[in-house]
Amino acid sequence: MIKLGVNLDHVATIRQQRYTPYPDMLTAIKISESSGADSITMHLREDRRHIQFDDIKIAKQNIKTKLNLEMAATKEMCKIANDIKPDFICIVPERRQELTTEGGLNIKKNFQSLEKALNSLRQSNAKISLFIEPDVETIKIAKELGADAIEIHTGQYAEANESKKEYFLKKIDEATEYSHQLSLVTNAGHGLDYTNVQEIARIKLLNELNIGHSIIAESIFLGLSEAIRKMKNLIESA
Repeated sequence: MIKLGVNLDHVATIRQQRYTPYPDMLTAIKISESSGADSITMHLREDRRHIQFDDIKIAKQNIKTKLNLEMAATKEMCKIANDIKPDFICIVPERRQELTTEGGLNIKKNFQSLEKALNSLRQSNAKISLFIEPDVETIKIAKELGADAIEIHTGQYAEANESKKEYFLKKIDEATEYSHQLSLVTNAGHGLDYTNVQEIARIKLLNELNIGHSIIAESIFLGLSEAIRKMKNLIESA
């Protein structure tokens, strides 16, 4: 069964809009876990636009499932990850101007800096994943870098019109198969919602789908618990 990782970044986004103590991150974690989340994802960005260091610290101290820390491959973030020791680390590209992560890592261009980051992050004892496009050559390089896992960027699939969706779905399927052959754990995420998740969830070799924005948006109407249960049911029924 494909797992569901719930990204709570946008719970923090609401809080940071007014710098209030609410919505409380620990409450969000507890509700998420009791409603079926298999892991909790938090992206500690360099500009701290949503998740803060204390959120990561509180999560690590209280989480009952697994903590997946998304981060850029910077010296500061590597130090934080080694101190916090999350269960999983997903290295993602990051630009200050972007609203959200816009694509996968260019690991061929940044091979040396990523290799240095991965070597540093071994102190954390976390399983390390690279956020990449569904591309066979890129997956091969991820394996050479010593990654434990990859997370396939599903954004192009999610944003494609109906005539292109099948093309991107096939690319994700083929990339997952190749990753499995290399013994890499394969996760996926970005842009997945209640209307498009089932096609991805039918790719049997995927380990986990990481979903945040659509769940938090749906929670406005249903509540966080029901929004998570609804997503979990869609994944399981696929």
